[in-house]
Amino acid sequence: MRYRRLNVEGVVEFTPEVHQDQRGSFVSPFTAESLAAYAGRKSFAAAQLSYSTSRRGTVRGVHFTRCPPGMAKYVCCLAGEIQDFVVDLRKGSPTFGRWDTTRLDGATMRALYIPAGVGHAFAVLRDDTVMSYMMSGPYRPALELALSPLDPDIALPLPDDPDLVLSERDRAAPTLKELDERGLLPDYAAARRGDGAR
Repeated sequence: MRYRRLNVEGVVEFTPEVHQDQRGSFVSPFTAESLAAYAGRKSFAAAQLSYSTSRRGTVRGVHFTRCPPGMAKYVCCLAGEIQDFVVDLRKGSPTFGRWDTTRLDGATMRALYIPAGVGHAFAVLRDDTVMSYMMSGPYRPALELALSPLDPDIALPLPDDPDLVLSERDRAAPTLKELDERGLLPDYAAARRGDGAR
């Protein structure tokens, strides 16, 4: 398993080895051993595994969970291709307000570990793209928050497409400044506790 740290503190990209032969392929995009070694997690006790299917031009996010309790995620593209974005929303973090991006696709099965308090979004680049999300806590709508992916102060480099497909929730989501004014941004220390970091 190869790894790379992104420019948002705590976010790690994992690239597994894909084994191929005449039958097809076999890959393990997640191992607890790699997570412990490279992301500083004692373990990743998965509370929920979810999948989404999206068409080209869809943007999902930027989503995050209130801290406490916080929720870490491990995401992988199983089919298709996305441009993935992580945004540090943790007040007090050394990389607060910073974002980074990487390409995930079904061929490489590259995955991302995203700690609690870090916002996650992606833009879908191919039809019938399938994303897998392993989460450290169950989905509870009352705890879920969103940052506008169109926030001009964040300026995520979304595809230049006038027909981007967003949910009503994401289209109406507040900016980083508005989240801060409402006291909805996660505290860095609280996020780290919710994340299970060492």
